[in-house]
Amino acid sequence: MTGDTGTTIINNVELTHVAVAPSGYPGEGLPEIAFVGKSNVGKSSLINCMINRKALARTSQTPGKTRTINFYNVENMLYFVDLPGYGFAKAPQTEIKKWGQMIEKYLLNRRQLRAIIMLVDIRHKPGENDIQMYEWLKYYGYDIIIAATKHDKLKRSQVKEAVGSVKEGFGLSAEDKLIPFSSETKEGREVLWEVIRGKVNEEG
Repeated sequence: MTGDTGTTIINNVELTHVAVAPSGYPGEGLPEIAFVGKSNVGKSSLINCMINRKALARTSQTPGKTRTINFYNVENMLYFVDLPGYGFAKAPQTEIKKWGQMIEKYLLNRRQLRAIIMLVDIRHKPGENDIQMYEWLKYYGYDIIIAATKHDKLKRSQVKEAVGSVKEGFGLSAEDKLIPFSSETKEGREVLWEVIRGKVNEEG
């Protein structure tokens, strides 16, 4: 997966499973890395950037577009798992509750899950929904990597303060991982891939 220049090269990736229940999950037992984040935080753009594709993960200006759990087989080595966004979805409360239960069922019972990439917008302090999700994940002992998206929207002089604001909002410790990321410039891509490789190679 790594080229001569140290850049991660992805040749084969495919959306193989679209699920609303465990019966629709893959059965091969490959390691899985899940992506969670508020609606419209740039989750699909980040996944496309990570796999070097322009539009395999569908992006939308409409918050709450992803309403299923989407499994992307990457080089037949691991799955990227795109979970429905939380917050701001224009849908009936009954539908939003159903998505929440779908996400919870996956997160609580999936033994192939090695780590969770949680996306937040680097320009804003974490909101109530972000903090609730983070604390819920921490309560259940998940290994969480924060990807602070839209790094390209900031001036270089603003980055340190913005990163500090995100860390403060979540109450992160020095050991917690926070990676500034931009799908436009690919800032943070190789750092995030390095972390993912480490998680995939851990004993499940």
